[in-house]
Amino acid sequence: MTQTLSGGEAIVDALLRHGVEHVFGIPGVQTYGLFDALQRAGGRIRTIGARHEQTAAYMAFGYAKASGREGVYSVVPGPGVLNTAAALCSAFGASAPVLCVTGQVPSEYIGRGLGHLHELPDQLGTLRSITKWAARIAHPAEAPRLVAEAFTQLRVGRPQPVALEMPWEVFSQRAPVQPIDPPATYPKPAVDAEAIARAADLLANARNPMIMTGSGAQHAAAEVRALAELLQAPAVPWRGGRGIVAEDSHLGFNCASGYQHWADTDVVIGIGSRMELQWFRWPAPARPPEIVLIDIDPAQMARLRPRLGLVADARDATTALITELERRGHRAASRREEFEAAQRRTREATQEVQPHLAYLQAIRAALPRDGYFVEEICQAGFSSYFGFPVYEPRHFVTCGYQGTLGFGYPTALGVKVAQPDKAVVSIAGDGGFMFGVQELATAVQYGINVVSVVFDNGAFGNVMRDQEQRFDGRVIGAQLRNPDFVQLAESFGVAAWRAGSPDELGKLLRRALDLDRPALIHVPVDRVAEVSPWKYLMPAPHR
Repeated sequence: MTQTLSGGEAIVDALLRHGVEHVFGIPGVQTYGLFDALQRAGGRIRTIGARHEQTAAYMAFGYAKASGREGVYSVVPGPGVLNTAAALCSAFGASAPVLCVTGQVPSEYIGRGLGHLHELPDQLGTLRSITKWAARIAHPAEAPRLVAEAFTQLRVGRPQPVALEMPWEVFSQRAPVQPIDPPATYPKPAVDAEAIARAADLLANARNPMIMTGSGAQHAAAEVRALAELLQAPAVPWRGGRGIVAEDSHLGFNCASGYQHWADTDVVIGIGSRMELQWFRWPAPARPPEIVLIDIDPAQMARLRPRLGLVADARDATTALITELERRGHRAASRREEFEAAQRRTREATQEVQPHLAYLQAIRAALPRDGYFVEEICQAGFSSYFGFPVYEPRHFVTCGYQGTLGFGYPTALGVKVAQPDKAVVSIAGDGGFMFGVQELATAVQYGINVVSVVFDNGAFGNVMRDQEQRFDGRVIGAQLRNPDFVQLAESFGVAAWRAGSPDELGKLLRRALDLDRPALIHVPVDRVAEVSPWKYLMPAPHR
């Protein structure tokens, strides 16, 4: 039924039809019409403001990573949207369904280069270079079709960010609009039965198979676990693939324990994974394994050149592979004792990475099994890749290969908005935390009860170590002068404490989680005493 709507109202109506419940952002003069429409939506969409455009976008990113649903944010054009580029790059790299809605200069000025407020030479071209798809809504009547196309792009194939821009005046311009409801289902590629049979041949004859999981397998956790059981193959994740097979299972390895199994692996099946461990981090064995790859993105087949590639949804292809192996009567003998011994040896070896392993173990003990953990680019964050056990998919939140310093705390706020009934802990170094420290105010204002643990070694730790070890101790730009983090947090209205040991951190974290309010725990760390985690993350030389 045709309705007379403004451009902003048409976008909000389309968002509601696609199930959007939250929008993160900062209003500005070019987007007033959109934010007014959000305000008049009567609470059907909760709009959460931020103190910086980048952090608004990272909130949407965290929301998407923790829920699997679309994270939506809106900022002004030009410098506003450029401030969100880091989060868009993170969403692109980490395969997160994020929608950016931004403004544009007035229609009559687009492309003229007159220097209108927030004008970019080619904003749409810039957005297209860091998103899966981007378009301009030039008239309110176009909003339903283009918002629907944006969600199709988000829901079909590899989930990656998309963007929509609308000229300044169109947000308030009124016109007849024909709403469009989303389809009941979205298309998926068919599973190639012949390729499944060939994959089953390779796996059934494998002596030491391995499964590598990435974020593309998060929705297929039950199927991946069943395949691991059938093959008695360790499931080795990297970043977004963690928790798909619980790491307290004999089949749930981490990157460090997986490496111990690597030299003797003869077939690897990657499921929704970039296979970074195989092609970058681990040295090639004397006899490289055969590679089977399941990925919904056909471009991955050209990039990784597996022996056998299946372009398919992870759940569909894994289910088909299980069915084929069971039809053949294949079921490997249990390797529980062998694998548990390997995991135990790795745990013992990695205990040298102190003090961070002890602090991570304290966090794991205090955080409920179904709690969410958001890592950060810091020594504790790097150590968490193998030193923090994960039991469910999506519960270890990472920004992937972009490795964006400062993403952690704002991302954790989005995680908590998506999962309000679950405990959410964010860790950060002192350097990264200060990138988004102002969002402590957002947490208090909107009641987003994340607990942040700030490890303070007074430095950009990795940079300083590299400068000391590789550049004859010539340190530049890596030492930091910090505030009193406890007093700073308290000035925002955040509960705050200082922990001097892992045991104290565990007790304070339990107290903070019981309070159910925004909280911060400051952990001073002696940088000189820190043991690097990198030999467990990068046993291969850089290529």
